[in-house]
Amino acid sequence: QLQASGGGLVQAGGSLRLSCAASGSIISFNTMGWYRQTPGKQRKLVAGITRGGSTNYEDSVKGRITIFRDNAKNTVYLQMNSLKPEDTGVYYCYADQPVRRYWGQGTLVTVSS
Repeated sequence: QLQASGGGLVQAGGSLRLSCAASGSIISFNTMGWYRQTPGKQRKLVAGITRGGSTNYEDSVKGRITIFRDNAKNTVYLQMNSLKPEDTGVYYCYADQPVRRYWGQGTLVTVSS
């Protein structure tokens, strides 16, 4: 249902763009976004975007990371700039309908210092 891609290894200060492509129309989802998970910790919300385009961000990424959507491509993106080592983790995209949350497979982001 959701296919995440775009992770990789990047040096601190670099950029990556993650993509979350849905198999159907993303207009059907109330909210989509990204979580980050690091070893031994719970998944933490990084950013979310509503059907109407409203966004929210985890405090540590504000000003560096932008979430946006392309309804024509049924894809949500996470543009990550000025990356820091603490941004390292497995990033999972999600999509919410009223009674169900869908998850994509994780994509690994590694930021070296």
